[in-house]
Amino acid sequence: MTRRTSKLFESFFIGGFECSTHRRKVDRKRLDMIAATEHERYVHEDYARLQAHNIRTAREGVRWHLVEKSPGVYDFTSLLPIIRAARETHTQVIWDLFHYGYPDDIDIFAPHFITRFVRLAREFARLLKDETDTAPFVAPVNEISFFSWAAAQVGFFHPFARARGDELKAQLVRAAIAATEELWAVNAQTRIAQIDPAINVIARNPRDARQRRTAENYRLAQFAGWDMLGGRIRPEIGGAEKYLDIIGVNFYSYNQWQHGGATIDRSDVRYRPFREMLAEIHERYHRPIFIAETGIEDSARPAWLAYIGEEARAAISAGVDLQGICLYPILNHPGWDDERHCHNGLWDYADERGERAIYQPLADELSRQQALVPQMNVQETESS
Repeated sequence: MTRRTSKLFESFFIGGFECSTHRRKVDRKRLDMIAATEHERYVHEDYARLQAHNIRTAREGVRWHLVEKSPGVYDFTSLLPIIRAARETHTQVIWDLFHYGYPDDIDIFAPHFITRFVRLAREFARLLKDETDTAPFVAPVNEISFFSWAAAQVGFFHPFARARGDELKAQLVRAAIAATEELWAVNAQTRIAQIDPAINVIARNPRDARQRRTAENYRLAQFAGWDMLGGRIRPEIGGAEKYLDIIGVNFYSYNQWQHGGATIDRSDVRYRPFREMLAEIHERYHRPIFIAETGIEDSARPAWLAYIGEEARAAISAGVDLQGICLYPILNHPGWDDERHCHNGLWDYADERGERAIYQPLADELSRQQALVPQMNVQETESS
């Protein structure tokens, strides 16, 4: 019998527009990457650029601090131009509802965080229903596990807490579940993406059994957010398998390291092939997967994309239901902490006419990868 996996996205390659809005630690300044890259100003042109390179799906973010400047008062002025540009250019969008930032009056550990987030989800869902006629794709909370660690375990992101990572992780899972229910109540066709990084952590001394156990426990922690959402651990939170609709996997060159030590380079024999990491996640959850973020800086960009494409094809050949690869970010942007010019996208900053210089070596590699994977979204397997 033949089983066909349905196509989720309009294009296998996806353009991810950096949309972080957290407050940085060094000076408490709030970031707004959509404004910093002038994507909000040139959104029509940016979507046209995507389509010229056969990318018809994008990742975008809701800037909660702009939408709800006063508690309970919703102003979608910052979002409507993006929604309408997507509709007018027939660009499919995967929306991040929470991408690190939130209004200053909210205590993220308090019950009112969830109440306010659910209301945001409801108003956003209603807006999409009024403005579009396609099934929405929403990531309620981007990177639950990573954000919990960064914001509440090591104090790198606002609110700069320490040793409260597990507490925040449970809080964000509750928020994601409640928001998902609200999104479905407004539009039952909404698809939900649960996005977190894939990591590999090994012992510095592989002959030390204690080090191996510690490193492996750290590695397995990457699954905690997904497992909570699925009700596999901490069932009192309210998780269920239905909340694991689509799994988004973020993967960068620094996602493998020795516990307490250095990053493992891709040339190192200890580097775990990404195809194996994807297969492990697929085997664990049996859900459609997409690579929700991947990229690197400077001249390494084409080679990194070539590696990710090769690993993606191998994973699909091994039976992984991999639905897409998101180039993230698709635009160069100012560094979070120092505002340096990060050359990590396909296009650069906009000039006074709204034009962006393209990084041609990456464009050439993207074209090569697209030629290798034209039918990746639809897979057929034969079984007796």
